[in-house]
Formats: sequence, C-alpha cells, structure tokens
Amino acid sequence: MRVKLEGVERYERPMKMRLAFRFGVITVTEGVQAVIRARISFADGRTGEGVAAEALAAKWFEKDPRFTDAQNLDQLRQSLGIAIDHYRAHGLDTPFGLFAGTYIAQQRRGAELGLNPLVASYGPALLDRAIIDAVGKATGQSFANMIMANVPGIKTTELTPDIGEADLAPFLAELKPAPSIDLRHTVGLVDPLTAADRSPQERVNDGLPETLDEVVSYYRGRYYKLKVSGDIGADLDRLSRIAAVLDAGLPDYRATLDGNEQYDGVDGIVELWRKVEETPGLARLARSTLFIEQPIKRSMALSQSVKPLAKMRPVIIDESDGELSSFPMALTLGYAGVSSKNCKGFYKSILNASRVARLGQGYFMSAEDLTTLPGVSLQQDLALVSLLGMTHVERNAHHFVDGMSFASVAEQKAFAAAHPDLYAIADGKPARLKAPGGKLALGSLGVPGFAVGAEMDFKSMRKMAGATT
Repeated sequence: MRVKLEGVERYERPMKMRLAFRFGVITVTEGVQAVIRARISFADGRTGEGVAAEALAAKWFEKDPRFTDAQNLDQLRQSLGIAIDHYRAHGLDTPFGLFAGTYIAQQRRGAELGLNPLVASYGPALLDRAIIDAVGKATGQSFANMIMANVPGIKTTELTPDIGEADLAPFLAELKPAPSIDLRHTVGLVDPLTAADRSPQERVNDGLPETLDEVVSYYRGRYYKLKVSGDIGADLDRLSRIAAVLDAGLPDYRATLDGNEQYDGVDGIVELWRKVEETPGLARLARSTLFIEQPIKRSMALSQSVKPLAKMRPVIIDESDGELSSFPMALTLGYAGVSSKNCKGFYKSILNASRVARLGQGYFMSAEDLTTLPGVSLQQDLALVSLLGMTHVERNAHHFVDGMSFASVAEQKAFAAAHPDLYAIADGKPARLKAPGGKLALGSLGVPGFAVGAEMDFKSMRKMAGATT
C-alpha cells in the first residue's frame, strides 16, 4: 500500500497542571500540546485523514541551558515543519517508506539547524502516527491489525543493518494486542509524599489524589517510577521517604529508578545503588526495583561502559536513544534495554522491539511516558506498547493534569462515549482516566485507525505558530 502526504494542519492548545512536576532540570506548571491532522492520498485516488498529538515539552528533547523553554518549543515546531516538507517532497511510498526514505535527510537538516537527534525525530514521529491513523480509517483496519499484517510496509534497510528480514516478518505476525496494561505511577522530584508535605493552602481538593500515599490508596497500583536527582545524599533521603509510603501501603510493588541524565558518570549511580542496598529502610525497595533508566548525561552515556551498574540492576537508555543506531551501540556498553516513547517514533519502537525479541532473555523494552495527555496522545501510545508486549507503562499526565481538562467539553464527551473503558465524566468534572486497581482497559482502542474512535474539536484549538496548511 502506497500513500502520499498531501498536507498537514497544525494546531496547539495550552494545558494547566493541577500539580507541579519536576523531572531533571525543570519544574513544570503548564504546557502546550501539539495536534496535527494529516491528509493523504492513495495510489488508486482514495483520500484519508488522520490525527496525532504530543506535548511540546521543554528541557527533555533538548536540555542545553543555553536554550530557553520557548526556544525548545520552537525547535520541536521546526522539526515538524521540516518533516512535512520532506514527506511531501518524497511523493508516493509505503507509510514506512515515507519514514525510512526521509530519515537521513531529516537528521541531516536537523543537524544543520542545531537540532539534536531527539528533536529532529519529533516531527516524523507525529507525522507517522497521523498517516497510519489515516490509512486505518480509510481501510477499516485497527492499528494492531495493520502492524501484524505489515500494512505500513516495515522492512529492513541500510538504517538497520543488524535486523534481518527473516526475523522481522515473523516478529510482526506474532504480535497480539493486550486487553489491559498496568499503570506505573511516576513520583517526581518535588511530589508530596504524605499529608505532611501538603499544607491546606496548597491542596487542590479536586477529588483526585495529591500525595503519594493518596495515590497508593486511590489507584492501588503495583508499579512506580521514582525520579532521582544526581545528589546521592538527597536521593537516599527521598527514596527512604518514598519506600516508607510504599512499604506501608502495599503488600507487593515493583519500582524503577529514573536518573533523567542527572549523574555525570557510572561511578556516581553505582555509589547510589550500593548505598540503597546498604540502607536497611530501603531493603524492600531495592528488592523490588526492576531496572534503572538513563542515569548518565546524554553527552557521556554512550561513551562509557555501564557494566559495573548492570551487574547490580539492568540499565536502559532513554534520552540517549536519539537515532536508529543508538540501541545497538548501547548494547555493547552493557545496557540491557531501551524505552519506547511515541515521541521518538513508533517505527523506532517496533524496530527496537524486534531487536529485543531476537536478543532473548535478559534484554527488554520499557514503556515510558512523556506527558502523554489523555485522549489521542495517550491512546496511540497505549496501543503501541501493549501490542509490543509490555505489561506495564509509565503514566503521569493524568495525575499532573486534570484528565482532559485542556480539551473542549464537546471533545471530552466524544472521547468518553467512544472509549468508556478509559474515561469517565461525573459531577461536572473533566473526562478523567479510569485505572481501577492500577490497570488500564484497552478494548476500545481496537477501532479503525490508530486507536482513536472519536473526533477532535479542532475549532477549539489555535493554529500552531508559524504553521501553514
């Protein structure tokens, strides 16, 4: 199946955080979501439209302090504009061919403009989602069925010389969508842990949990992602306080540690983990920790071995997964896994997942979040990671943003009606994510297109700055 990108409408809409969230070097209290609607044509003359949405996030894709937050957002908008130009100029090709056939040009142009590989990948990541959504809606096929049947035309290329065609085809055919997935709650660096950390004046009082102990009792989830700051003393104190809440509130739990590039080298994070294992109050947390995510700064992460840390706990790359070749490089340095994030591109996730399948026991992919807001962004990410076999996924946007409060009432009602297993509207509140027992039901995502069964309210959005149709 070959398609051509005819045009892309670009929008954005602001969002307010109900709680401040700190990760890495930034504390977030508000943000912007990018939304696109792509128009495609088929070789036989048919046409279709598809959508995608992703946060315009500062200080994750590009953490260089020389750039302001506003400049970070403009870099992402620029990446999208470059990708649109490349895809339209490329002409008729398979959906995957549009991605693979413009990949080198996208990265090269990004480098010329000072955009790092993660930023340069943002534009194609959005486009690829909207294009496959359009294909599915036009042909009546769900995302899972399209990937299993390889409708996008995914294949090995010179971009992935380590992946064999004989391995890729059966890998895709054997995928199967899951009916549900466990939520992994993120504990940010400034999140209140108990009632003592949240004064009456600070409380939101909107019916949703505000402290970690309230999250534990509200959702009863099993999985937690814990941010660390790079200061060993502060991290030990913070982890001890978190462990006290989890140990008291849950009969069983699993955790992951996210370094967010806060450590300068492997020695620092090794020292932290040794002290974690030596601290009596952290004994249960240490036993429950599954892996450590991207603890070392991006500039050094793929230039030094992490084998001393990997002997203690598996380590994955996240921010260092900038290019299609990044994960194979990381494997040589002792990393055992890589994150899946739709903002990095769903084709990259699929290709990396095929690598993990070929490598076998001891290697894995983790499902991570970058403020995937409820609605299109969250649903497309859930459809991807559950299809690729991941059983738990980091989710944070539904906690730090009040449901779909950033969307119009009409859009919220449409999504709640189309996806009643995921959202509920009650007592005049926004459409909020349903996660009883810390689980997300995914049955309603099996609709034609990329997991979106409702219409977005584009009239309520503003045009993206500098964008043309």
